[in-house]
Amino acid sequence: MSAARQRLRILYVSDLAYEAKGRRYCDEDIYLSTQLGDDFDVAICPPLAAQQLMDAFDVVVLRNSGPVIHYLPEYEAFREAARNRGICVFTEPTGRADQTGKQYLLDLFRAGYPVIPTIDDAADLAQLPHTAEYIAKPKLGADSIGLTVVQRDQLPTLHYDNLLVQPRIDFQYEVSFYYVDRTPQYALNAPDPTKRWELQHYQASDDDWTFAQQFIDWNTIEHGIQRVDACRTGDGELLLVELEDLNPYLSLDLLDEHARTSFITAMKESIRASAVRQ
Repeated sequence: MSAARQRLRILYVSDLAYEAKGRRYCDEDIYLSTQLGDDFDVAICPPLAAQQLMDAFDVVVLRNSGPVIHYLPEYEAFREAARNRGICVFTEPTGRADQTGKQYLLDLFRAGYPVIPTIDDAADLAQLPHTAEYIAKPKLGADSIGLTVVQRDQLPTLHYDNLLVQPRIDFQYEVSFYYVDRTPQYALNAPDPTKRWELQHYQASDDDWTFAQQFIDWNTIEHGIQRVDACRTGDGELLLVELEDLNPYLSLDLLDEHARTSFITAMKESIRASAVRQ
C-alpha cells in the first residue's frame, strides 16, 4: 500500500446484481463509485473476487456486497487474508456489531444499553416483556434471512443454538442515523412501520443523535461507514434495532445535494485517513 500516491487505487466491492427489497444496490454503487473516481482510481468487483484482486490496490472499499451469510467462508477468508497481508479495508474490519453477527444485540442488552430486549437462552425468558408475538432470528442472519415470528408458548420449545429472541415491538416508526467515522452525517426515517424502505428526511434532535452516538462510541471503528437503526416505541423511547458496520445501504438518492456532497466528501477524507493509518 502506497499512501503517498497522489491518487489512491480503490477496489470497490459491490454485488451489483443483488436484488434487495426496496433498495437498488447497483444504482447507489454506480453513483458512489463514480463520485469516488473524481479523486481516486476506482475499479469495481464482486465480493468473491476481492481476495484475488486486492493486492493491486491501496484500499478495499466494501459497499453493498450483499448478506455475507451467502458466502461466509469466502468472507472470512478475505478478512483473514487482508489482515495477514496488511491490506487496508474500508470500513475497518474491526467492528463488533454486524461485522461479526448479531451477538452484539445480546451483549448491549445485558450491558444496559437501550436495545430491544434480547435473549439467547430459554432460562432468560423472564427478561422478555409479555407481548402477542416474538421474533426469533439467527445470530448470523441478515436481511431478515431465517427470521420467524413465534408465540409466547412456543418460546420454551425453541432450539436456542445460535438463535436470538426479541419481543415484536409495536413501534411508531423506524429511524436510521448515518455516520462516517464517528461523525454524524444525516438521518432518515420510515413513517410507515410496514414500509421499511420508504424513507424520508428526518430532523433528528440532539437527544436523538446522543442516542445514536453511544453505539458508535461503543463500537471499535475509527474509519468507515456505520448506520444506527432504531425504532420509536409508543411511549417515545428509542431502542436500537441494528448497528450496521459492515455494508449499510445509504439511500443516497433520497438526500438533497448538500447532504449528499457532504457525505461523499467525508467518505473521501476517511478513506485517505484509513490508508495513511494502515
